[in-house]
Amino acid sequence: MSEEINKPEKVNTSADTRWYVVHTYSGYENKVKANIEKTVENRGMQDQIHEISVPLQDVIEIKDGQKKTVQRKVFPGYVLIKMIMNDETWYVVRNTRGVTSFVGPGSKPVPLTDIEVRTMGIGGEVENLDVALGDSVRVISGPFADSVGQIKEINTNKKIVVVSLSIFGRETPVELDFTQIDKI
Repeated sequence: MSEEINKPEKVNTSADTRWYVVHTYSGYENKVKANIEKTVENRGMQDQIHEISVPLQDVIEIKDGQKKTVQRKVFPGYVLIKMIMNDETWYVVRNTRGVTSFVGPGSKPVPLTDIEVRTMGIGGEVENLDVALGDSVRVISGPFADSVGQIKEINTNKKIVVVSLSIFGRETPVELDFTQIDKI
């Protein structure tokens, strides 16, 4: 009589989910993103490959004296993928047309650190900042705590604001994190 040994299957948790960087042929970033999304849908891998991102930023171009806002890729030639790394997901991504490799030594993909992810402004919760350009704010932490100033710039990707503070009698622009200010 042979008894089957029931091995508990490894349950993938969100803690296993990390951001990885994939190198692509130049100009193929959106095509790679679309192809991976289609493969994930066809194979039912939504629980393993969660998000595919081609980060964009708004850039103001001046052409023929006209200002025009265009979107540019932040990392040309790279696609960011939030996924659980295993043999199947590695195979799917690596064999997608236009992908040259994962970023990492040799063939071993290295996930981005939490600090790198936050710095890039990806994958985090979208914070709704209840301030606008020109609003007065109080600095609540850091070296400029208790200072009051006016918002000159807001960068939602990096989650920072530029506040004009009066330092030694001069208006000085200071870059602050969203968490360092309170609206007055």
